[in-house]
Amino acid sequence: MKKQHLPEKICIHCLRPFNWRKKWQRCWEEVRYCSERCKRESKQRPK
Repeated sequence: MKKQHLPEKICIHCLRPFNWRKKWQRCWEEVRYCSERCKRESKQRPK
């Protein structure tokens, strides 16, 4: 797959777009955050 054709999602914490990565190959449907930092910060901040 070429880089310009990779799937993209929006991070639910920072609202920035992020692209598919090889390490997410098996769990792409469950990925919600662009990074561990966003994941960590969203759990600290109450909604």
